[in-house]
Amino acid sequence: MKLHELKNTSRKDKKPKRLGRGIGSRGKMCGRGMKGAKARSGYKRRTGREGGQLPVFKRVPIRGFTRGAFLEDSFAINLAIIERYFEKGEVVNLESLRAKKLISKKQTPILKVLGNGELTKVLTFEVHEVSKSAEDKIAKAKGTLKLLK
Repeated sequence: MKLHELKNTSRKDKKPKRLGRGIGSRGKMCGRGMKGAKARSGYKRRTGREGGQLPVFKRVPIRGFTRGAFLEDSFAINLAIIERYFEKGEVVNLESLRAKKLISKKQTPILKVLGNGELTKVLTFEVHEVSKSAEDKIAKAKGTLKLLK
């Protein structure tokens, strides 16, 4: 058996429309109407295109407010990753994360520690933000936490 010998048995074949075969069966213009782009071969409808007319998304005024321009760039890291890459007694801050290539050198974000994972090592954290669960786990592991502004 070859791929071209396989036959679809799950559904019946749907016969294609017989277009342009006389007046009795969608003859003449084949259901495309008179003239225009839609009547031509190779026509493809593009969303938002209005044939030279100013599109509706440009006609509607800009309304509302977005806070995206005012949001500060932040980087969140989980305790599981910190546990894997840091040794006992090390300092966890932006510089040490850059040195271990966990964060790019171009980014100067706000650093936040999240509580996913376990922490068994005594570490010093110099971060901007910390989640409640991460704070509890750092205290349980007898680590120190210094919040930066």
